This record gives sequence, structure tokens and C-alpha cells, in this order.
Amino acid sequence: MAKDYTLEKRKFIIGGIAVVLVLIYLLRLFVLQIMTDDYKKNADSNAFLNKTQYPSRGAIYDRNGKLLVFNQPAYDITIVPKEIEHLDTLDLCQTLNITRSYFLKKMIDMKDRRVNPGYSKYTHQLFMTQLSVEECGVFQEKLFKFPGFYIQRRTIRQYSYSSAAHALGDIGEVSMKDIEADDYYVRGDYIGKQGVEKSYEKYLRGEKGVEILLRDAHGRIQGHYMNGALDKKPVPGKDLTLGLDIDLQMLAEKLMKGKMGSIVAIDPKTGEILCFVSAPSYDPTVMVGRQRGKNHHELEKSSLKPLFNRPLMAAYPPGSTFKTAQGLIFLQEKIVDKDTQFPCYNGFVIPGLRVGCHSHPSPISFSSAISTSCNSYFCWGLYRMIDNKKFGSSAKALTVWKDHMVSMGFGYKLGVDLPGEKRGLIPNAEFYDKIYGHGRWGGLRMIHTAIGQGEVLLTPVQMANLAATIANRGHFITPHIVKRIKDNLLDSTYRYPRYTTIDSKYYDLVVEGMRGAVVGTPYGGTCRGANLPGIEICGKTGTAQNRGKDHSIFMGFAPMNNPKIALSVYVENAGFGATWAVPIAALLMEKYINGSVAPERAPRIDEISNTNLIEYDIQK
Repeated sequence: MAKDYTLEKRKFIIGGIAVVLVLIYLLRLFVLQIMTDDYKKNADSNAFLNKTQYPSRGAIYDRNGKLLVFNQPAYDITIVPKEIEHLDTLDLCQTLNITRSYFLKKMIDMKDRRVNPGYSKYTHQLFMTQLSVEECGVFQEKLFKFPGFYIQRRTIRQYSYSSAAHALGDIGEVSMKDIEADDYYVRGDYIGKQGVEKSYEKYLRGEKGVEILLRDAHGRIQGHYMNGALDKKPVPGKDLTLGLDIDLQMLAEKLMKGKMGSIVAIDPKTGEILCFVSAPSYDPTVMVGRQRGKNHHELEKSSLKPLFNRPLMAAYPPGSTFKTAQGLIFLQEKIVDKDTQFPCYNGFVIPGLRVGCHSHPSPISFSSAISTSCNSYFCWGLYRMIDNKKFGSSAKALTVWKDHMVSMGFGYKLGVDLPGEKRGLIPNAEFYDKIYGHGRWGGLRMIHTAIGQGEVLLTPVQMANLAATIANRGHFITPHIVKRIKDNLLDSTYRYPRYTTIDSKYYDLVVEGMRGAVVGTPYGGTCRGANLPGIEICGKTGTAQNRGKDHSIFMGFAPMNNPKIALSVYVENAGFGATWAVPIAALLMEKYINGSVAPERAPRIDEISNTNLIEYDIQK
């Protein structure tokens, strides 16, 4: 009885083992045939070679059709590790002008799944990038000696002008984050890293193609599989036309030579960015080729931060240019009207507080306060608004003020079609509650905000947009660098106007004051250096206080009644707005509107460009 039980037990054990073994074999077959494609890759690699065909990247033109960025041939070297046999590494290294240590490191990195998660010994792996035509020619002659090595044709960017680096941007090799975010990319591909190249990457890159080549038993290419019926041709990227005027851009960069700051010019009617300068800048050609990484590192080390995109990323106190926005709110909220006058005793003076001002007649009305840039007028205006009982509290008054400011494009990102835009700062009630305590502040606590100092911060593109909004008497189209995409419409954001919360009739009073600042009035004018014959320029200077030397600022537009250009000029640590920002702005407006600078003013270009206002060389 016991013996029969033991035999029966053994049968179950042996049967169970057999079942387990069968399941293991079935699972292994499933993994090999379904879950992995190693065998398929092996078989396919023996019979086929899938060769990626890279599209040409879209070209970039300026608003007048001048070619800014184009392509030229370059070549990559790829390898299929499975095919490499009896490799003469010394000959290979000499042919490619590389060291043996470089070769060994590339081979090790290629197999490291952390560095190259797409590694397969049956498929193409990137070995070297961006060989010139000459370098590729030398390698091509000896290619038969290096089985498993292939030449892949690509293109690299070339620039017609050593200008507009921050607007155009650059391309570089994809990161792991890029590959994970978009399966279009594989290791060794290139992607836009900054500027237009980044924000319009999906238009510029095109679509990859593929050639399916047939091999014989020895791995030799026998031609296209099915005579190329399954091949896919690459689709070129879309060409872009920018709003940028390259001649205006180059003049602006020349005028900002030896200076730190920013210039942004906009076409008020369309929102197209005509000029986009961040100073100091760099030559975009240094970001091309195998030296890109080294050059990028050198620029990163510079104390002047030439890679920093000031028009979008720098948040500055706007100084007196901000008085235009303040005045519009005071008019809208009936704090003042065109005839309201405030005294100025060389500044805003009350017991225990003084905000200085320059000398001019007093008292003055609204438009004259704009023309003379009277600090006292706008301090009184803000004080009366924030402490006005009709709003119920200072916090509620500030909320009304802030909402008007936001409608003008301040405090939040405008939505410019370039990467990296910052929002600036428009303080709200919660901001002051944290500093002073809930309900323990009023107009006097934030009085410096009235003249564009204190806590308020704007980006240069927001300042230029303010000029465009005033030029349009109350609306703007979101500033954008791209004017046209081949065969595509721009996003609706860049085609339709955005209206402020200020009635258009009040803008006429601000325009009157800005024109008076240029032509001069009986009370004075702060922008008279911008008064050019034949061009009705409207402007507003600013001198922003700083721990070091003050910043020189100008914001304005022209012509007065048919505006073609609105701009902001911000020169760091350069003193009064009238000293540097005004003459720079005047030359740029004249250049854009007339097509050239008059001979009698042309020497001023060299005079300004040869003046160095910074102490350090860009490469230090």
C-alpha cells in the first residue's frame, strides 16, 4: 500500500517537472519570437540594410527675402558592430585623424546602455559626426578596408551674416531627454537648441526618409530591395521668413558694440519683431561643427554672459518709460484728466518723504508731465489712486491698477515665439502684505513704483510692446519673430489684436506728451536728441537707478500717425536715457523708415559704436 502511494507520488512529481520544463520552453520561445526582435534583426541585417535619408533643414530668410541661414553638406560615420571584422585600428585612426584612445572610448560608450540605450550590434550606431567634404573624401577612398563602417550624408547650418545669434538660435545633438520626448529622434540626430531653431523645430526639421538595400550572403550591397518600391524619400523642412530686417539688426548690433543691454524693435501693425539685439552677443558660426561644444563652454565662462538672452530673460526696472502706463491708468480711473496739475518742488515732497526730480516749470498738466518726465506728477497720481476711498481699500485699488497693467502685457509672459521668455514683475496686494503686513501699507509704501523703480520689473520686449501699444492707441499683436512659414499659417496668437482695458481716447494724450518730449515744449522735453527732420518720432526716456551707474533707457515709435516701428533701447550702466539710448534709437528709426542714415548723422554711428561702456572683453 505504501509502495503504491510512493509510486503514485513520483508520477505526479515527474509529471509536474515535465510540465514546468515545457512551460519554460514555451515561455522562452515566446520571448524570443514575440517579445524581442534579436533574431529578426540578425536575419534582416543579413539580408537588408535600412539606410536613413535625412531631410534638408528649412532655410531662414529675413523680411526682405535675404537668406540668413542655409545648409551645406556634412557627413557622419556610422558602424554596424556585427559586421566589423579584422579591423586595422591604426590605419582607421590615421585616416580619420583621431587617437586610439578616442576610438576605444567611442566603442565603449556605444555599448553602454546608459549612454546609448538604443544600442544593437545589428543596426547602425553613430561613430563620428560632421566630417567636411574633404575629410569624407579621404575616408571614402579607404572605406573598403573598414568593413562595418558607413558614410551617412547630412547637412549642417551655415550663416550668411555674423549677426542675430540670439534670434536665430542654433542646433546641437539630441539629448536623452529629447529622444524620450519624441520618437522622431535617435542618438546622433540634431535638434534646435535655442532661438527660432528651437521654437520652430517641427517645421524646420522635415521628415526622414529611408532606403532599403539588399545584401548578398557576404554582406555586399546588391541594390534597392524591390527596385526601391518600399523606399521613402525625405521631406525637406519648411522655410521660414522672419520679421527681422537684417540691415537694421546689424546696425543695432554695431551701435551696441562695447555695451551691455538690449534693443527690441516691433512693427506695431503686425507685431513682427524687426530687430532683436542682446549685447554682448556672439558670432552664430561658432556654434557650428565639431567645435560647438568647446565654443559654447568658452561663451558660458565669459563674465559678460553673451549667451544670456536679455530681450526675453532680463527683468529691468523700466524707469520713467513706465510713466506712460501709469498715466493711462490714472486717466481711465478718473484720478486725473488732461487739465489736472500737480506741484513739483524739484520732486515729490511730503513730510518724511522726498522723491527727487529735475528742474522744470511747475505746476504742469498731464501731457507736459509726460514730456518733461515729471516724477512728482506721477507720484501724486499713484498716491491718490492707491489711497482713494472709492476703491474701498488700498488692496482693492492696487488690484484695479494691476489688472490694467496686465492688460498692457506686463506681469506675465507675452507669448513671444522664442524660448526662454520671463514674465517680469507687477506687484499685487499679496506681495505687499508679505513685506509690510496685511493692511499695513498704502500708496506711500509703493511710491517709487510710480516712476518705474521699486518692485516693478519689465523685460525689454515688454517695453517695446508698450511702445507698439501706444502707437496703436490701445491694442497690440503679440510680438513674434517669424513672419511666415512656407505653406502654413502662423498661430492665431500672432494674427489677432489684443486690446487693453484703457479707452483709446486716452492714448492720444500720452502720444501728445511723447511727441512733446521729442520736439520740446515751453516746459521742456527729455528726448530732443531724437528730433529728426521729416520723421515724427514720439518717445519717452528713462533713467533707472542702479547700485552702480544708472541704466539709460528709451521707448518710442514713429511716425506719430502712421507708425511703422516701435522700439525699446536699454543700455546698462550708461547714465541718463538721453545720453545713449536716445541717439541709438533715433539712428535706428531713421534707418528703418528712410532706408539709410543721412550723411550728416552717419559719423554718429561710428562715434557710438567705438565707445566702450564696459570694462571686460567678451571672451574673458
